[in-house]
Amino acid sequence: MTQLTYLRYEVIRTYRNRRFLMFSLAFPLILFLAVAGPHKHATIAGIPFPLCYMTGMVAWGTMVAVISSGARIAAERQVGWTRQLRITPLPTWSYFAAKIFCGYLMALLSMVVLFIAASFVGVHLTLSQWFVMVGLLLIGLIPFSVLGIMFGHWLTTDSLGPAIGGTTSLFALLGGAYGPLVTGGAFLTVVKWLPSYWLVIASKSALSGRGWPAEAWIVIAVWTVVTSVLAVRVYQRDTRKI
Repeated sequence: MTQLTYLRYEVIRTYRNRRFLMFSLAFPLILFLAVAGPHKHATIAGIPFPLCYMTGMVAWGTMVAVISSGARIAAERQVGWTRQLRITPLPTWSYFAAKIFCGYLMALLSMVVLFIAASFVGVHLTLSQWFVMVGLLLIGLIPFSVLGIMFGHWLTTDSLGPAIGGTTSLFALLGGAYGPLVTGGAFLTVVKWLPSYWLVIASKSALSGRGWPAEAWIVIAVWTVVTSVLAVRVYQRDTRKI
């Protein structure tokens, strides 16, 4: 099996999974329209409320999209597909790259759907602001995509669903995707160490045109390194079982 053939197989398989399409596309879209629609003229700290809430829903939907690659990995482990792939010439990095690529495709689709919906409730940004926001969102998703790979080699298919749902919901809640949870104090300092917080802040950074502060890049880098180390260890432990 060539790398291109495997990638094509993964893309087709991803878009046939209606469950993940529902959780990463439909739910955030419905919640955005239900909440932002009636408050399209409201503002939060000078930022249009629909823009803030759109970014929150994008953060939630894209987190689900990239972490859900773990569900496919767990299912393949259960039926022995990953074992078969290991005895083929397909490189290990190509296998993981395909999972991450498909997760990002789903994330981009979630973004596009919510961006289109937001344009109907008054969200207007310049082209450069859209590029800044999308770029920050894609970078902020890196540790979550690695987390999905770790989950896939650590958990079973039965436990992965609740793990993905609970993890993404907790990150979204603490990060302010459903609305600001805290506005100051020591708890805000703790929340700022979550990558989901900076996903939500991407809209504010896009409006300012300055991007993330240095603190955000440090947080994303630390989470990426930590999750990568854990994912490698979990993968190595899982391969030794076979």
